[in-house]
Parts: sequence; C-alpha cells; structure tokens
Amino acid sequence: MTEVGSSGKRSLKSILLWSLIPTLLLFMTAALWLSNHQLRKQIDLAYDRSLAGALRSIDHQISTESGGLSIELPYLMLEFFELTANENVYYRVMTEDGLADIGNQQLPLPSDPLISNSPYFYTATYLGQRIRVAALARSMDPPIYNDVGGRVIVMVAEDVATRQAFIESMLWQSVERDIVVVLMIMIILVLAVLFALRPLTRLEQELEGRHHDDLRPIEAEDIPSEVQPLVKAVNLHMARYERQARLQSQFLDDASHQLRTPLTVLRAQLSYALRESDPQEVRSALLAMGEGLERAERTANQLLSLARASEMAAFDDEQQDTDLVALAHDVVRQLYPAARARRQDLGLDCPAGAVWLRAPEWLLREAIVNLVDNALRYTPAGGVITLSVIRSADDVRVVVEDNGPGMTPADIQKAGVRFRRGKSGKNTTGAGLGLAIVEAIMRQLQGQFVLESPGRGCRASLVFTLVSPRAAPFAKTKPSN
Repeated sequence: MTEVGSSGKRSLKSILLWSLIPTLLLFMTAALWLSNHQLRKQIDLAYDRSLAGALRSIDHQISTESGGLSIELPYLMLEFFELTANENVYYRVMTEDGLADIGNQQLPLPSDPLISNSPYFYTATYLGQRIRVAALARSMDPPIYNDVGGRVIVMVAEDVATRQAFIESMLWQSVERDIVVVLMIMIILVLAVLFALRPLTRLEQELEGRHHDDLRPIEAEDIPSEVQPLVKAVNLHMARYERQARLQSQFLDDASHQLRTPLTVLRAQLSYALRESDPQEVRSALLAMGEGLERAERTANQLLSLARASEMAAFDDEQQDTDLVALAHDVVRQLYPAARARRQDLGLDCPAGAVWLRAPEWLLREAIVNLVDNALRYTPAGGVITLSVIRSADDVRVVVEDNGPGMTPADIQKAGVRFRRGKSGKNTTGAGLGLAIVEAIMRQLQGQFVLESPGRGCRASLVFTLVSPRAAPFAKTKPSN
C-alpha cells in the first residue's frame, strides 16, 4: 500500500491510508469485542430466564402441608425442560438444614448465602461437567415438623455445552457480519481516498506531460479547495520563473545585439594593428580600440543595470531610506570630472537639510546617474546642466535640466524604448539604454518619469508622490547626520 516517491518520501495517498485504515481496524475491533460481549450477556440472560422458569415451576410443585417435604411430578417437568434446553437437566429440593433432600443431592450449593425469594445464578462443576445452576430460597408455609422459620432451597441446573455452542455460533455469525462490514468500509475508504486524490493525479499527469518551457498557469477549477492555495503558490512561482526567464532571454538578446558589433570592430582593429609596422598607425589603432572597449564596457554595464532594474525581486528584498540631497551631492561629485572634460557647467540646487525617500539607494543612484550622463552627452561644450531636488506638499522631484538641443515630441513619446536614440543624438556615442533604464527603475518604484522640452534644452523629472505605495518619501524632513 505504501507508495514512495523518487525522493524517498511517502505519498499523500499512503499517508492517508496508513493513518485511516489502522485506526478504522482498531476502532472496529473494539466495537466487535464490545458487541460480542453484549451478545454473550444477552444470550446468557435468555438462558437464565428459561432456567428461572423451570425453577419457579418446580417451586410451585413443592408441598409441606403433610409435615414433610414433597414434590409432585418433577420428572415430567424436567423432561419437558430437557426437550426445550436440549441438554441434561438436574434438580435438587432441600431444607436449609439439610435434613430433607430430594433429587440430585450432589448438586453444589452456591458459595454465597441466598437471599429469600431472589433467584441466584452461578456456574459450577457436577459429575465432571460445567453446569449452570439457578437456586432459590424461600420460607416454608406451613413449616415442616421441628423446622419453624426454616427455608426450602430449590435448585435447577443444566449442562452449558449447548448454551456455549449456541453462544459461539451467534458470536461467529456476528464476527462474520462485522468483518464483512469492516471490509466494505475499508473498500469504500480506499475508493474515497483514490477519488479524492484524482485531481492531484490529473494535475501530476498534466505537469509531467507539459513541455519544459510551458509555464502556463495551472487550471484550478476542479482542484479541491484545500489544495488550491498550493496551486496558487505554484502558479505564482511559475509566473515569477516565466518573468525571470523572459528577462534573461531579453538580456541575452540585447547583449548579443549590442556587443557583437563592438567586438567585431575590436577584432578588425586588432588585426589591422598586428599587420602595421608604423608605430604611429599602431598607436592610432590602439587608441581606437580603447575607445571601442570603453563603449563596450559602458554598454555592458547599462545592460546589467537594465536587467537588474527590471527584476521585481530587487526592490522586494531591500526596504531602506535614502537621503536624496546627499545622493545628489554624491552624483555631482562622481560626474563632475566628465563635465569638466567637456567644458560643461554641472550645478546642484538642493534644499537645506535632508529629503528622505523610502527606496533603495542603488536604484535611485542608477536613475539619477543615467539622467545626468544623458544630459552631459547631449549638451554641447559650454552648456549648463543642473541637478535639483525639489520638495513640495504633495511630492518630491529629482530634476535634471540642460540647455542642449532639446527633444522633439516624437522623441519624447518614444523615450524609454531600448536602443532608440533621438534625432539630436545621432552625433553622440551610446547604446540608447539610459532612458530605458530610468523608465524601468521608475516602474519599480511606482514613480513617474516626466520628460519636457520647451524649445531649447530638456527637463527630465523623477516624481515621487507622498502616497506612493512602494517608494513613499517621508512627509517630514529628517535632519541630516
């Protein structure tokens, strides 16, 4: 009956059957013993009543009117009782002092004193056989000579062999009936367990028959309600796995799309440098290779950032508070050398004190760095880029504003699409991933990414409302350390 899976664990079917069937057998055994015990008592009671009837019949035939003890026609009554009981029957009538004794005088008396007018039943041995005896003691009326106040004792006995055979026959019939009932209950129980587990069996067969990349949710319509939470958990896990697999596939597609060309160019430049003997040409090729490696490295880092920003679990595991003012200062210090190299003015406009936001610091840093880096790349030399943190009663904004060429309405509408670069970015290097990363991060933080280009320049804003469920800034400003 025990079913063991490949991991050595017992199946639910075997656990149920091994738990229910032994319990059922134990319960039915106890019920069988109790019913047989009660049946034995009922049969004994019925035979004892018959014995008491014979006892009363003989007692009515006893007479003491002649001054002695006499009994009329006892053998006719005993023969009739023997025919009814189908066994040997004995009787004994005697005075309590033993001076008068009629019948089978060796019938054993009870060990306990008899109560007047109350039949007493007991089992004894007579002539080497077990017998059942009914004894009755009563006062003699009239008393016999010289025995005033004495009692007469009437005893009737029968062999218990027929009684015992009848009891055993009835007990065996009862046992056979109870065994049939137990077997039927066990069969019904097994069928009920198998029927109840059929949905799980179908679920197992469905999952085993699926293709390895089939991650459709499991239908839970015919699944028992107790198992539906498990099915929902499995569906949730499959949905997470399907999303993770989709992200991994997207990352591989993006990486192969964006890294294949730089690597091909690097290989061509390396072959050219190896063929050249002029040191100046070799140096030019190596410098070009360095620029190509820098672009490939930046593209790879952006791809990793995009993949990480798109992963839902990244935010679920990190609940922390970030000071936007301190983060803005850090980002400006990080990118100031690049702005200076391009002869650009990178400024900072923040309120006094700290502005706290409930969001992971690395996600916010990635979004702000990409916005500032995008502004540096699209703003010509001598341009001005300003990073601002603005707190109001309803929201907190991180704004990056430049005085570059701006964006067309079409570019603004399609901002955030991977590998797409606007019209003003044709003469710049990049993979078109910066705004896509920002868009993915703001989806994770349930904030809003707003792009505006009122003529000259561009304004990019990260907007966090005070009621945002995932990334809610504090309503009050915390003092900075």
